[in-house]
Amino acid sequence: MDLTFLVRGLAIGFAVASAVGPISVLTIRRTLAHGRGYGLASGLGVALADACYGGIAAFGLTAVTSVLVGVREPIALVGGAFFVLLGIRTIRARPAGTAADATDRPGLFAAFVSIYGLTMTNPMTILSFALVFAGIGLAGHGGPEAALVTIGVFAGSSLWWLGLTTVVAVLRSRVTQAGLTWVNRASGVLLVAFGIVAILVAFGAA
Repeated sequence: MDLTFLVRGLAIGFAVASAVGPISVLTIRRTLAHGRGYGLASGLGVALADACYGGIAAFGLTAVTSVLVGVREPIALVGGAFFVLLGIRTIRARPAGTAADATDRPGLFAAFVSIYGLTMTNPMTILSFALVFAGIGLAGHGGPEAALVTIGVFAGSSLWWLGLTTVVAVLRSRVTQAGLTWVNRASGVLLVAFGIVAILVAFGAA
């Protein structure tokens, strides 16, 4: 068994996860609003989605990959619209910080599942793994090598989110309620912008 496949998968997972996008903005905002545990649960949801797409590419499921790439426009439209709505809601949200806020927030499992679904409908995730795996010759190996790559992708992505949420959580204690209000507004604007770009891509305007 060639463990270099594990290392290569880890590097790919870390690199793809570190790309700035709407998922990164949402995870950072969740960490600032609700703490490291909530942010990390979200990050692990992203890592699982990354591993799913990495596994599809690594195991050579070309039919599935072709379908996903082929429907990226409608996926981009749905995902973009959701990010726009989420961004507007985030702009209007009041900062979390009271005991009631902590009680009313969705649980860790809900955070995990919701962001997993968002990542699976993010067209950039689909294209990133399809292009990266094809470009470096990791697609279609199958067997133990593909399994190692998939595990590596999950580990690499998880490592990124562990580090990011830890850093953000440390900074969280220095952010005031007024600061969190501006974080919500800035995050919301970025989510709306990412959503609009995705919609424009879906209509072939970008």
